[in-house]
Amino acid sequence: MKTIYVTMAVLKAKSGKREKLQEELLKLITPTRREEGCLEYILFEDKNQAGTFYMREAFKNYKAFEVHGTTAHFRNFASQINELMLEAIELIELEQVSN
Repeated sequence: MKTIYVTMAVLKAKSGKREKLQEELLKLITPTRREEGCLEYILFEDKNQAGTFYMREAFKNYKAFEVHGTTAHFRNFASQINELMLEAIELIELEQVSN
């Protein structure tokens, strides 16, 4: 199986910040998908817990993921985390075990 770097980021909005967090997360989609190493970048919201978002990310390798963290669009988002989010991003690293 091809080795790619896949994560699920869990992002929880502060009370009253759900819409703004969603807006800022959506702003990340297009520029991230244009990054050379990005294979997938999809935002979900928990149907049972409004304001809890999941970003499924796949990059061609860990280095491409690291580069993503240095981009202007991600740094802009990161500068707003304390204002928008209840807690730090939880990053779950995933390993593909089936096709």
